[in-house]
Amino acid sequence: MDRLISLEPSNLVAIRIEPGQKCYGELTLRNVMYTMPIAIRMLPVNKGRYTVKPQSGIIVPLGTLTVEIVYHLPPGSLLPDSFPYSDDSFHLHSVVVPGRRSKIRGIKIMFVGSPVLVQLVMDGSMERIREVLELSDPTWKLADSVDSRGQTLLHIAITQRRPDIVRLLLEFEPDVEFRCRSDSTPLGAAASCGEELIVELLLAHNASTERCESSRSGPVHLAAAGGHVEVLRLLLLKGANIDSLTNDGNTALHLAVKAGRKDCVRLLLGNGSKPDVRNTRNGDTPLHIAARLGDEQTVKLLLQNGAYKDNRNKAGKAAYDVAAEHGHTCLFDALKLGDSLCLAARKGEAGTIQRLIKDGAAINGMDQHGWTALHRAAFKGRTDAVRMLIDKGIDIDSKDEDGYTALHCAVESGHAEGVELLVKKGADVEARTNKGVTALQIADSL
Repeated sequence: MDRLISLEPSNLVAIRIEPGQKCYGELTLRNVMYTMPIAIRMLPVNKGRYTVKPQSGIIVPLGTLTVEIVYHLPPGSLLPDSFPYSDDSFHLHSVVVPGRRSKIRGIKIMFVGSPVLVQLVMDGSMERIREVLELSDPTWKLADSVDSRGQTLLHIAITQRRPDIVRLLLEFEPDVEFRCRSDSTPLGAAASCGEELIVELLLAHNASTERCESSRSGPVHLAAAGGHVEVLRLLLLKGANIDSLTNDGNTALHLAVKAGRKDCVRLLLGNGSKPDVRNTRNGDTPLHIAARLGDEQTVKLLLQNGAYKDNRNKAGKAAYDVAAEHGHTCLFDALKLGDSLCLAARKGEAGTIQRLIKDGAAINGMDQHGWTALHRAAFKGRTDAVRMLIDKGIDIDSKDEDGYTALHCAVESGHAEGVELLVKKGADVEARTNKGVTALQIADSL
């Protein structure tokens, strides 16, 4: 027999390193002799760095002795000089009582624990991370290790943009809902970083898409604010509540508008986000925010998707008032003057039309159906309004969403004087609707 002692579970001893705790591991020595006791003595080569308890003893035939190996961290250090594998070695002497001697030199040390794993994840050491986790006792739950800032290994890997490490960590079943000190879950962190693959991995492990009560924002809010449209799409496909609120009552749409993330605004509106939700801080809707920023494109996008322009915030202001307060005259037509211009055209108030255009109303502005003020005036037979609008330079052949010009409208509504004026002013009598119908054909059908 070459050896008198076997080492269990192997000759590799895991010593767990944790801040403020004793650093130690255990090794079980088994007497493989059937009839004779074995005397053992185990000593570290570096006696100042390790303590072995007990250093010596007698093991009965086929019996075992568990030895505790304590590691003494260098003063002021959180980690050993070398890790996860130690450069240190141990000598194990054994002797049959009385009889032959044996010496084992192959005892190795691997350091495990939170600080070790944190550093390995930061270093991106895939192989070493796996080795440490596989050697560690599952009850320690080292996959949930945190650093000094309260970030888990998943958070660190996400910050490092390492989906490969995230995938590895997920094999060891970490808590995917663990919140770091900033109250962000791993999914929230991945959504904030725009890490699409990591988001997919976490969702596959049933990470919650919703904001937890103590968190300021949820994953959809973080993705929308960051402009990460594909991440946002993934979250919505997974069933995330599109209109869930942050702790101050903002929806993802509020945040996307505020950050100028137009792709996210379109995605949210296209998936049914409500454009008229007021936040709890000041009662602003997304339209108020877009008006405050002077974001003409987003204002129009919100209005096209049903935003109500007369909603008032806690200060009693509509979006138009907010735009006026900040000097965003480019929004006046969309938020108020355009409505007033169409109303004046419908009523035939030529003087009001002249004043509104002077004040900045967009003469060629359209409603949600593509009607300009000229369409409305022509349909209602308001000849003076038609003349005023044409004289002020309105596009006489502008078409609505069905391809109707003002001339089509005047003919269809039977206002001969308006038809005559439009033709005299140069309206295209051959213009066709989307169905290929001219104004003359409409007249013939009446």
